[in-house]
Amino acid sequence: MPTGVVAALATGCCGAWAYGRAGASWTDVLRDLTVGWSYAAAGLVAWWRRPGNGTGPLMLAEGLTWFLGNLQGTAVPGLFAVGAWTEALNLAVLAHLLLAYPEGRLTTVTDRRVVSAGYLLVGVGGLIRTLLYDPAAVGTASYLNCRTCGPNALLLHSDPGLFAAVDLGYRWLGVVLTLLCVTRLVSRWRGGGPARRRALIPAWIAVAVAVAFIGWEMLYVLAPGALGPAATALALPSDLSQIAVPFAFLAGLLRMRLRRAAIADLVTEAAAGPGLRRLQEALARALGDPSAQLGLRTEGGSAAGSGGSGDTDETRGWDGIEVLDAVPPAYIDPYGRPLFPPALGETGRSVTPVGDTADEDPHSAVLVHDSALDDEPELLAAAGAAVRLCLRAVRLRAEIRAREERTAEVRSRLLRAADDQRRELERNLHDGAQTRLVLALMTLRRAGSLLVRGDGRDDRTGEEDAALRRAVVEAEKTLRQALEDLRELAQGIHPALLTREGIGPAVTAVAERSPLPAEVTAEPGRYPPFIESAAYFTVCEALSNTVKHARAERVRISVRREGALLVVEVTDDGTGGADPAGGTGLSLLADRLAAAGGVLRVCDGPEGGTRVRAELPCA
Repeated sequence: MPTGVVAALATGCCGAWAYGRAGASWTDVLRDLTVGWSYAAAGLVAWWRRPGNGTGPLMLAEGLTWFLGNLQGTAVPGLFAVGAWTEALNLAVLAHLLLAYPEGRLTTVTDRRVVSAGYLLVGVGGLIRTLLYDPAAVGTASYLNCRTCGPNALLLHSDPGLFAAVDLGYRWLGVVLTLLCVTRLVSRWRGGGPARRRALIPAWIAVAVAVAFIGWEMLYVLAPGALGPAATALALPSDLSQIAVPFAFLAGLLRMRLRRAAIADLVTEAAAGPGLRRLQEALARALGDPSAQLGLRTEGGSAAGSGGSGDTDETRGWDGIEVLDAVPPAYIDPYGRPLFPPALGETGRSVTPVGDTADEDPHSAVLVHDSALDDEPELLAAAGAAVRLCLRAVRLRAEIRAREERTAEVRSRLLRAADDQRRELERNLHDGAQTRLVLALMTLRRAGSLLVRGDGRDDRTGEEDAALRRAVVEAEKTLRQALEDLRELAQGIHPALLTREGIGPAVTAVAERSPLPAEVTAEPGRYPPFIESAAYFTVCEALSNTVKHARAERVRISVRREGALLVVEVTDDGTGGADPAGGTGLSLLADRLAAAGGVLRVCDGPEGGTRVRAELPCA
């Protein structure tokens, strides 16, 4: 890099000195230095920023060869000959730069032939022209217009007529090659995507310069003296347009920096979990390539085509995206469409692996993009990091959702099992212990009846009979109490009325046993047993809390269906302020409702007090 700086400074100073000696004004010298050093400076910056890209060295070469023609202004014969021979070398380098940009290399045989023809024209045609160039005889043949410059160390034969014919052919061949170069640029523009077209903007600025050169050369050939004094004035915009080429390249570098800032925004958006479809759209914007596609490798399995067997795990791609038509190992885009990366050697498109390297599977995801972006490895690396961040976030969210679903399913199964056990226990108490207690009570009643009628033994005394009757009455009383307690226990475990008649009658029965006046509004209808059980115990818990803590005078209970929901509300006129987090009753109730797919809402009532609202799916 320092060598390039020294070379640019040395050739620029030598060229400026020779140009000034030929009679150029200081403004012309300054303008000439600006053009050449602009190319050299832009080339050095490009070489520093993109050491693996040949664009930087080519731009530096353009800046160095820009000053070679000025050597014709010296009185040293050898330097004059070198200047005359290489006067158009910078144009051949410029053609090479245009056709190699932005990759920095010639990618097609046609481009290589056009560039080779340009160098061959300068090397061979320029040498033949120099062998016949006598500055003392035809001083106007050079842009320096200096008859006192030279002599030419390579002059072989001085014949103005012959030189004019060779010079005319040399210039027309240059025009043809310029047109071929422009044609190739047009072909590349039409065949490229939006990203490549934006990258070729500096080349098109140079095309405008090339067109200006064509017009200049044709005008010079057809009417050399037509411009007259205007030639000097027209030289300024011509040179300024050439200055625009290296600065356009620097603007392209700046645009890449702005794209990296867009990638930083993309990382922030990816961390927030935009989803794979939005990620692909954000990637296209950040890369400046609307054709960019994110490919996610399928996990195997046949495609789900029109004759597929259905939506099975094998017809799904990455994280549940349904594969519309793919044959493994293949890729799908975020919309489930098949994505086949371009084959090796296919022009215009490239593939960059962006998968999770932490899982040692970098090809689990790929980015298919315009090959013009291959010159921006840092940009692609930043985009790949954003993709990996988003893929990991999507994967983690999918795992969290799966775990939550499994947890909810396990909790629901546990509560359903507990509810089934409640029902079974209630049936066992009703059909077993409760029945036997009823039979024992009936037996005692018969025994008491016999004692009252005096049946049985004749040898008992009156006191014995009285004592026996008291024992029977006491036993009967105890059995009645045990039977009542057993019924209440069975009712608390799972009311038989709820199983037989549904939530409405069961809630009405609860309200009738409440120590507070309770008004019940219940729509008729039956619901799934698990849903009815959750609704019933919601009413029981809310009513129990009201009795214990609310200091209420009345309670209203509502059971109704709202669309696909069973809505249960218990509203009191008490002190209010109930908090589900303040005790275990409501919090456990909320867990029970959540296991059933419902939700518990506790808020202040419309006229004070507390409203407990449960919403349960019943569709």
